Amino acid sequence: MKTYQPKQKEINRKWHLVDAKGAVLGRLATDIAKKLMGKHKVNYAPHIDNGDYVVVINASLVKVTGDKENQKVYHKHSGYPGGYREIAFSKWKKESPEKIIRHAVLGMLPENKLKKKRIARLKVFANDKHKYESQFRSQGASANSI
Repeated sequence: MKTYQPKQKEINRKWHLVDAKGAVLGRLATDIAKKLMGKHKVNYAPHIDNGDYVVVINASLVKVTGDKENQKVYHKHSGYPGGYREIAFSKWKKESPEKIIRHAVLGMLPENKLKKKRIARLKVFANDKHKYESQFRSQGASANSI
């Protein structure tokens, strides 16, 4: 008995619409990461990129538990002296809520050569309007509420 290995031509990518309204950020990010990696499929293989496309709407309405709304801080450093920057969750949520979900999902994906391809299939929108309606009409899919 040999282990089944999916071929590149056998990959069938679907589109998933996720409504982030009222969803907890971490739980939402893990579900999105699983769909991007293809772990929800029967023919999952870690070395082959067989994940699906994910469109997230209402990113501005995502929530966090506890007092993270006021306490959570994101850090980054440019590598130069004095290049350390901090931005609060509440400020980032007002300015660009799409980046919060993208940052959370990026942290959930494994660090390998497939990471860039997987995150490129994630489309995040702050409100409920998006430009991928035709993909869902042709597929016959409806919105997934995670």
